[in-house]
Amino acid sequence: MRKILFISCLALSQTVWGDPETDLAKKLNNPVAALISVPVEYIVDKSIGALNQGKVTQFKFSPVLPFSLNDNWNIISRTIVSYVEQEEIPTKEMSESGWSDIAESIFFSPKEPKKNGWIWGVGGIFLLDTASKDQLGSGKWAMGPTAIGLKQQGSWTYGALAHYLKDVSGDDERADIEQAFLQPFMSYIISKSKTTFTLQSESMRDMDKGETSSVATFQVGQMFKIGSQIMQARIGVRHWLDSTTFGPDGTTITAKLTLLFPK
Repeated sequence: MRKILFISCLALSQTVWGDPETDLAKKLNNPVAALISVPVEYIVDKSIGALNQGKVTQFKFSPVLPFSLNDNWNIISRTIVSYVEQEEIPTKEMSESGWSDIAESIFFSPKEPKKNGWIWGVGGIFLLDTASKDQLGSGKWAMGPTAIGLKQQGSWTYGALAHYLKDVSGDDERADIEQAFLQPFMSYIISKSKTTFTLQSESMRDMDKGETSSVATFQVGQMFKIGSQIMQARIGVRHWLDSTTFGPDGTTITAKLTLLFPK
């Protein structure tokens, strides 16, 4: 019998509830869990540019690959690459589409939570100058530290993901990269219906320009099967709280489909 679980992609937890499907959902929602997953996300940003007429559509691929280092530690690889459609940026007559830069994060994480319930991971993030067109990438290679910490108490999960990114090489004529990123989150799961509600924000501080952008997201999702393939679909609403000069504004809807490959 098929059981339907309602969950959010970024509700993070690792506590065992005694339900194998719920345990799988929780592993999916923990960025440093030992679960292979391939998410594909659809994101739209609007009101970009000096005349607020620009639009950016992203199809973001974010495969997660865990590796066992030894009896106590895992290495988690999280890769983000996006196909971007950019319309009327920087002017009404200009549009571009293609692949953006690749962001690669590597986390070292204990296989078991700490005695106080905290789950954590530390490592590095790397920005690769791989964009198919200059307008869709930074023209820089960058790197820096990254870390995540989260805890679950009953039906609640809360924590934060952070990284710092600084360019190390690339086109000297392109803008320098020095960014600080923070993503706090909290979620609540109804264990009987397997419904999860998640609220999170993503804030990026451009240290070079002295500007900050921030977007808040509310998400709900569902896990299901087609044949033997386990998948998760989710939908979310996100709103820009603060933006850089000529950056995006307003409220948009995002959608995500994740393929799961449990061991």
